[in-house]
Amino acid sequence: MRHLRLLSLAVAATTALALASCATDAPTTASGADIPRAEEGAFPLTIEHAYGETTITEQPERVATVAWANHEVPLALGIVPVIQEKVTWGDDDGDGILPWVEDRLAELGVEPPALYDPTDGIDFEAINDAAPDVILAAYSGLTQEEYDTLSKIAPVVAFPDVAWETSLEETIEMNAAALGFPAEGAALIDEVHAQVDDALAVYPALEGAKVLFSYIDPADFSKIGFYTTHDTRPGFLSSIGLPLPAVVEEESSTTDQFYVEVSAEEADRFDDVDVFVTYGDDAESFIAALQADPLLSQIPAIAAGRIAVLQNSTPLAASANPSALSIGWGISPYFELLSAPLAG
Repeated sequence: MRHLRLLSLAVAATTALALASCATDAPTTASGADIPRAEEGAFPLTIEHAYGETTITEQPERVATVAWANHEVPLALGIVPVIQEKVTWGDDDGDGILPWVEDRLAELGVEPPALYDPTDGIDFEAINDAAPDVILAAYSGLTQEEYDTLSKIAPVVAFPDVAWETSLEETIEMNAAALGFPAEGAALIDEVHAQVDDALAVYPALEGAKVLFSYIDPADFSKIGFYTTHDTRPGFLSSIGLPLPAVVEEESSTTDQFYVEVSAEEADRFDDVDVFVTYGDDAESFIAALQADPLLSQIPAIAAGRIAVLQNSTPLAASANPSALSIGWGISPYFELLSAPLAG
Protein backbone atom coordinates (compact mmCIF):
# COMPACT_ATOMS: atom_id res chain seq x y z
CA MET A 1 0.00 0.00 0.00
CA ARG A 2 1.25 3.45 -0.87
CA HIS A 3 1.24 6.01 1.94
CA LEU A 4 0.94 9.72 1.15
CA ARG A 5 1.56 12.74 3.39
CA LEU A 6 2.45 15.17 0.65
CA LEU A 7 3.56 13.49 -2.49
CA SER A 8 7.21 13.89 -3.44
CA LEU A 9 7.40 15.43 -6.88
CA ALA A 10 10.70 13.69 -7.52
CA VAL A 11 9.10 10.31 -6.90
CA ALA A 12 5.97 11.28 -8.81
CA ALA A 13 8.01 12.18 -11.87
CA THR A 14 9.14 8.57 -12.19
CA THR A 15 5.60 7.22 -12.28
CA ALA A 16 4.19 6.12 -15.61
CA LEU A 17 2.34 8.93 -17.37
CA ALA A 18 0.47 6.81 -19.89
CA LEU A 19 -3.30 7.05 -19.56
CA ALA A 20 -5.90 4.93 -21.30
CA SER A 21 -8.40 7.74 -21.73
CA CYS A 22 -9.29 6.54 -25.20
CA ALA A 23 -9.98 2.95 -24.18
CA THR A 24 -13.34 1.71 -25.36
CA ASP A 25 -14.14 0.21 -21.96
CA ALA A 26 -13.21 3.34 -19.99
CA PRO A 27 -15.76 4.22 -17.29
CA THR A 28 -17.71 7.41 -17.69
CA THR A 29 -18.98 10.12 -15.36
CA ALA A 30 -22.59 11.25 -15.08
CA SER A 31 -21.75 13.84 -17.76
CA GLY A 32 -20.85 11.06 -20.18
CA ALA A 33 -17.13 11.92 -20.26
CA ASP A 34 -14.62 9.08 -20.24
CA ILE A 35 -12.55 8.78 -17.08
CA PRO A 36 -8.81 8.43 -17.76
CA ARG A 37 -7.30 5.26 -16.31
CA ALA A 38 -5.28 5.80 -13.15
CA GLU A 39 -1.52 5.47 -13.22
CA GLU A 40 -0.23 1.96 -12.72
CA GLY A 41 0.26 1.06 -9.06
CA ALA A 42 -1.58 4.12 -7.76
CA PHE A 43 -3.92 2.11 -5.53
CA PRO A 44 -4.43 1.31 -2.77
CA LEU A 45 -3.13 4.44 -1.04
CA THR A 46 -3.52 6.23 2.28
CA ILE A 47 -3.54 10.01 2.60
CA GLU A 48 -2.79 11.72 5.90
CA HIS A 49 -4.59 14.95 6.73
CA ALA A 50 -5.71 17.10 9.65
CA TYR A 51 -8.38 14.61 10.76
CA GLY A 52 -6.37 11.42 10.43
CA GLU A 53 -5.98 9.12 7.46
CA THR A 54 -8.11 8.27 4.44
CA THR A 55 -7.56 5.04 2.53
CA ILE A 56 -8.68 4.73 -1.07
CA THR A 57 -8.57 1.17 -2.35
CA GLU A 58 -9.32 1.66 -6.04
CA GLN A 59 -9.70 4.39 -8.64
CA PRO A 60 -12.69 6.59 -7.88
CA GLU A 61 -15.14 6.90 -10.76
CA ARG A 62 -17.57 9.36 -9.17
CA VAL A 63 -15.82 12.39 -7.72
CA ALA A 64 -17.48 14.95 -5.46
CA THR A 65 -15.79 18.14 -4.26
CA VAL A 66 -16.53 20.68 -1.56
CA ALA A 67 -15.23 24.20 -0.92
CA TRP A 68 -13.10 26.32 -3.25
CA ALA A 69 -11.05 25.09 -6.22
CA ASN A 70 -10.87 21.37 -5.42
CA HIS A 71 -13.02 20.58 -8.46
CA GLU A 72 -10.45 22.22 -10.73
CA VAL A 73 -7.90 19.45 -10.16
CA PRO A 74 -10.00 16.58 -11.52
CA LEU A 75 -11.18 18.82 -14.36
CA ALA A 76 -7.58 19.64 -15.26
CA LEU A 77 -6.93 15.88 -15.36
CA GLY A 78 -9.93 15.29 -17.62
CA ILE A 79 -12.29 14.06 -14.91
CA VAL A 80 -15.68 15.74 -14.47
CA PRO A 81 -17.02 15.74 -10.88
CA VAL A 82 -20.52 14.45 -10.30
CA ILE A 83 -21.17 17.39 -7.95
CA GLN A 84 -19.32 20.52 -6.83
CA GLU A 85 -20.01 23.68 -4.87
CA LYS A 86 -21.83 26.53 -6.59
CA VAL A 87 -19.72 29.68 -6.82
CA THR A 88 -21.31 32.57 -4.94
CA TRP A 89 -18.46 35.12 -5.30
CA GLY A 90 -16.72 36.10 -8.51
CA ASP A 91 -19.35 34.63 -10.83
CA ASP A 92 -19.82 36.88 -13.87
CA ASP A 93 -22.92 35.34 -15.43
CA GLY A 94 -24.91 33.88 -12.53
CA ASP A 95 -24.50 30.22 -13.46
CA GLY A 96 -22.48 29.34 -10.35
CA ILE A 97 -19.36 28.44 -12.35
CA LEU A 98 -16.26 30.59 -12.83
CA PRO A 99 -15.19 31.34 -16.42
CA TRP A 100 -12.01 29.27 -16.39
CA VAL A 101 -14.05 26.26 -15.29
CA GLU A 102 -16.59 26.97 -18.04
CA ASP A 103 -13.69 27.04 -20.52
CA ARG A 104 -12.42 23.68 -19.34
CA LEU A 105 -15.86 22.07 -19.50
CA ALA A 106 -16.16 23.35 -23.08
CA GLU A 107 -12.75 21.90 -23.93
CA LEU A 108 -13.89 18.53 -22.59
CA GLY A 109 -17.17 18.83 -24.48
CA VAL A 110 -19.30 18.04 -21.44
CA GLU A 111 -22.18 19.53 -19.52
CA PRO A 112 -21.52 21.15 -16.12
CA PRO A 113 -21.72 18.89 -13.08
CA ALA A 114 -24.47 19.17 -10.50
CA LEU A 115 -24.04 22.14 -8.17
CA TYR A 116 -25.02 22.55 -4.55
CA ASP A 117 -25.63 25.93 -2.91
CA PRO A 118 -23.18 26.48 0.01
CA THR A 119 -25.09 29.46 1.45
CA ASP A 120 -26.25 27.40 4.43
CA GLY A 121 -23.19 25.18 4.54
CA ILE A 122 -22.42 21.87 2.89
CA ASP A 123 -25.46 20.20 1.33
CA PHE A 124 -24.84 16.69 2.64
CA GLU A 125 -28.06 15.37 1.15
CA ALA A 126 -27.17 16.53 -2.36
CA ILE A 127 -23.68 15.05 -2.08
CA ASN A 128 -25.08 11.77 -0.79
CA ASP A 129 -27.58 11.65 -3.68
CA ALA A 130 -24.67 12.05 -6.13
CA ALA A 131 -23.25 8.75 -4.81
CA PRO A 132 -19.56 9.71 -4.97
CA ASP A 133 -16.63 7.30 -4.56
CA VAL A 134 -14.42 10.04 -3.10
CA ILE A 135 -14.88 13.59 -1.78
CA LEU A 136 -12.06 16.06 -2.39
CA ALA A 137 -11.54 18.83 0.17
CA ALA A 138 -7.77 19.36 0.28
CA TYR A 139 -8.35 23.13 0.22
CA SER A 140 -11.19 23.76 2.64
CA GLY A 141 -12.25 24.69 6.14
CA LEU A 142 -13.99 21.42 7.01
CA THR A 143 -14.85 21.05 10.67
CA GLN A 144 -14.46 17.71 12.41
CA GLU A 145 -18.23 17.31 12.39
CA GLU A 146 -18.46 18.03 8.68
CA TYR A 147 -15.61 15.64 7.95
CA ASP A 148 -17.26 12.90 9.99
CA THR A 149 -20.59 13.40 8.21
CA LEU A 150 -19.01 13.37 4.75
CA SER A 151 -16.97 10.29 5.64
CA LYS A 152 -20.21 8.36 6.05
CA ILE A 153 -20.87 9.05 2.35
CA ALA A 154 -17.42 8.36 0.86
CA PRO A 155 -13.68 8.63 1.68
CA VAL A 156 -12.76 12.27 2.26
CA VAL A 157 -9.46 14.03 1.50
CA ALA A 158 -9.36 16.87 4.04
CA PHE A 159 -6.84 19.71 4.34
CA PRO A 160 -3.34 18.70 5.49
CA ASP A 161 -2.86 20.89 8.58
CA VAL A 162 -4.78 24.14 9.05
CA ALA A 163 -8.13 25.15 7.55
CA TRP A 164 -7.92 27.28 4.39
CA GLU A 165 -4.11 27.26 4.38
CA THR A 166 -3.41 24.57 1.77
CA SER A 167 -1.12 25.90 -0.94
CA LEU A 168 -1.86 25.66 -4.64
CA GLU A 169 0.77 22.94 -4.99
CA GLU A 170 -0.49 20.92 -2.01
CA THR A 171 -4.07 21.12 -3.30
CA ILE A 172 -3.03 19.71 -6.65
CA GLU A 173 -0.76 17.04 -5.12
CA MET A 174 -3.29 15.68 -2.66
CA ASN A 175 -6.31 15.73 -4.95
CA ALA A 176 -4.43 14.31 -7.93
CA ALA A 177 -2.96 11.51 -5.83
CA ALA A 178 -6.40 10.61 -4.46
CA LEU A 179 -7.63 10.18 -8.03
CA GLY A 180 -4.68 8.00 -9.01
CA PHE A 181 -2.65 10.55 -10.95
CA PRO A 182 0.38 11.60 -8.86
CA ALA A 183 2.66 12.08 -11.87
CA GLU A 184 -0.04 13.93 -13.79
CA GLY A 185 -0.45 16.14 -10.73
CA ALA A 186 3.28 16.87 -10.74
CA ALA A 187 3.11 17.72 -14.43
CA LEU A 188 0.16 20.03 -13.78
CA ILE A 189 2.16 21.88 -11.11
CA ASP A 190 5.04 22.30 -13.55
CA GLU A 191 2.62 23.67 -16.14
CA VAL A 192 1.15 26.16 -13.68
CA HIS A 193 4.63 27.28 -12.61
CA ALA A 194 5.59 27.83 -16.25
CA GLN A 195 2.47 29.93 -16.83
CA VAL A 196 3.35 32.08 -13.82
CA ASP A 197 6.99 32.50 -14.86
CA ASP A 198 6.03 33.50 -18.40
CA ALA A 199 3.52 36.08 -17.17
CA LEU A 200 5.85 37.49 -14.51
CA ALA A 201 8.58 38.07 -17.09
CA VAL A 202 6.27 40.50 -18.89
CA TYR A 203 5.97 42.73 -15.81
CA PRO A 204 9.52 43.44 -14.56
CA ALA A 205 8.27 46.26 -12.34
CA LEU A 206 7.03 43.59 -9.91
CA GLU A 207 10.52 42.24 -9.32
CA GLY A 208 11.44 42.93 -5.71
CA ALA A 209 8.12 44.68 -4.99
CA LYS A 210 6.62 44.26 -1.54
CA VAL A 211 2.91 43.71 -2.09
CA LEU A 212 0.43 43.83 0.79
CA PHE A 213 -2.78 41.91 0.13
CA SER A 214 -5.23 43.83 2.26
CA TYR A 215 -8.86 44.47 2.94
CA ILE A 216 -9.79 47.94 4.14
CA ASP A 217 -13.45 48.37 4.97
CA PRO A 218 -14.63 51.53 3.16
CA ALA A 219 -16.98 52.18 6.08
CA ASP A 220 -14.27 51.86 8.75
CA PHE A 221 -10.82 53.28 8.14
CA SER A 222 -9.84 52.79 11.80
CA LYS A 223 -8.38 49.35 11.00
CA ILE A 224 -6.08 47.93 8.36
CA GLY A 225 -6.88 44.33 7.61
CA PHE A 226 -4.50 42.12 5.64
CA TYR A 227 -3.83 38.49 4.83
CA THR A 228 -0.91 36.62 6.37
CA THR A 229 1.36 34.16 4.60
CA HIS A 230 -0.94 31.37 5.82
CA ASP A 231 -3.44 32.51 3.20
CA THR A 232 -2.98 31.46 -0.41
CA ARG A 233 -3.09 35.03 -1.77
CA PRO A 234 0.07 36.44 -0.14
CA GLY A 235 1.42 32.91 0.12
CA PHE A 236 1.34 32.67 -3.66
CA LEU A 237 3.04 36.05 -4.12
CA SER A 238 5.77 34.99 -1.69
CA SER A 239 6.20 31.65 -3.46
CA ILE A 240 6.99 33.38 -6.76
CA GLY A 241 9.77 35.40 -5.17
CA LEU A 242 8.12 38.66 -4.14
CA PRO A 243 9.46 39.83 -0.76
CA LEU A 244 7.08 40.25 2.16
CA PRO A 245 6.37 43.58 3.84
CA ALA A 246 7.74 43.59 7.38
CA VAL A 247 4.29 43.77 8.97
CA VAL A 248 3.22 40.60 7.15
CA GLU A 249 6.33 38.74 8.29
CA GLU A 250 5.85 39.92 11.86
CA GLU A 251 2.18 39.05 12.14
CA SER A 252 2.51 35.75 10.27
CA SER A 253 5.17 34.58 12.72
CA THR A 254 2.90 35.06 15.73
CA THR A 255 -0.39 33.57 14.52
CA ASP A 256 -1.81 30.74 12.45
CA GLN A 257 -4.70 32.93 11.31
CA PHE A 258 -4.95 33.74 7.62
CA TYR A 259 -6.23 37.29 8.22
CA VAL A 260 -5.42 39.90 10.86
CA GLU A 261 -6.28 43.53 11.59
CA VAL A 262 -4.20 46.28 13.17
CA SER A 263 -5.15 49.80 14.19
CA ALA A 264 -4.71 52.54 11.60
CA GLU A 265 -2.75 54.33 14.33
CA GLU A 266 0.02 51.83 13.51
CA ALA A 267 0.30 53.19 9.97
CA ASP A 268 4.09 53.46 10.26
CA ARG A 269 4.31 49.65 10.21
CA PHE A 270 3.42 49.80 6.50
CA ASP A 271 6.20 52.15 5.41
CA ASP A 272 7.98 49.50 3.31
CA VAL A 273 4.90 48.43 1.34
CA ASP A 274 5.33 49.10 -2.36
CA VAL A 275 1.79 48.22 -3.47
CA PHE A 276 -1.44 47.85 -1.54
CA VAL A 277 -3.76 45.39 -3.25
CA THR A 278 -7.30 45.34 -1.95
CA TYR A 279 -10.90 44.72 -2.91
CA GLY A 280 -13.27 47.56 -3.78
CA ASP A 281 -16.14 48.73 -5.96
CA ASP A 282 -15.02 52.02 -7.49
CA ALA A 283 -11.23 52.22 -7.61
CA GLU A 284 -10.94 55.97 -8.21
CA SER A 285 -13.22 57.04 -5.35
CA PHE A 286 -11.84 54.40 -2.99
CA ILE A 287 -8.24 55.50 -3.57
CA ALA A 288 -9.25 59.15 -3.10
CA ALA A 289 -10.94 58.31 0.19
CA LEU A 290 -7.85 56.43 1.44
CA GLN A 291 -5.61 59.35 0.52
CA ALA A 292 -7.91 61.77 2.34
CA ASP A 293 -7.81 59.82 5.59
CA PRO A 294 -5.47 61.51 8.11
CA LEU A 295 -3.93 58.22 9.31
CA LEU A 296 -3.92 56.04 6.20
CA SER A 297 -2.50 58.87 4.10
CA GLN A 298 0.66 58.67 6.21
CA ILE A 299 1.50 55.35 4.51
CA PRO A 300 3.84 56.15 1.58
CA ALA A 301 2.20 53.68 -0.84
CA ILE A 302 -1.24 55.13 -0.18
CA ALA A 303 -0.05 58.72 -0.36
CA ALA A 304 1.56 57.97 -3.73
CA GLY A 305 -1.50 56.12 -5.03
CA ARG A 306 0.28 52.78 -5.31
CA ILE A 307 -2.95 50.89 -4.78
CA ALA A 308 -4.32 48.06 -6.92
CA VAL A 309 -8.06 47.57 -6.53
CA LEU A 310 -9.63 44.26 -7.44
CA GLN A 311 -13.24 44.87 -8.39
CA ASN A 312 -15.44 43.11 -5.85
CA SER A 313 -16.99 39.79 -6.86
CA THR A 314 -15.48 39.69 -10.32
CA PRO A 315 -13.69 36.70 -11.84
CA LEU A 316 -10.34 38.52 -11.71
CA ALA A 317 -10.79 39.18 -7.99
CA ALA A 318 -11.60 35.51 -7.51
CA SER A 319 -8.54 34.44 -9.49
CA ALA A 320 -6.26 36.20 -6.99
CA ASN A 321 -6.85 33.11 -4.84
CA PRO A 322 -4.86 30.88 -7.22
CA SER A 323 -6.09 27.49 -8.36
CA ALA A 324 -5.26 24.82 -10.90
CA LEU A 325 -7.25 26.38 -13.75
CA SER A 326 -7.44 30.05 -12.75
CA ILE A 327 -3.71 30.66 -13.28
CA GLY A 328 -3.90 30.10 -17.02
CA TRP A 329 -7.00 32.29 -17.29
CA GLY A 330 -6.11 35.26 -15.10
CA ILE A 331 -2.45 35.47 -14.12
CA SER A 332 -1.47 38.00 -16.81
CA PRO A 333 -4.23 40.55 -16.06
CA TYR A 334 -3.60 40.03 -12.34
CA PHE A 335 0.10 40.85 -12.69
CA GLU A 336 -0.81 43.79 -14.92
CA LEU A 337 -3.09 45.16 -12.18
CA LEU A 338 -0.40 44.76 -9.51
CA SER A 339 2.35 46.34 -11.59
CA ALA A 340 0.35 49.30 -12.92
CA PRO A 341 0.78 51.41 -9.74
CA LEU A 342 4.55 50.91 -9.98
CA ALA A 343 4.81 52.26 -13.52
CA GLY A 344 6.61 55.57 -13.58
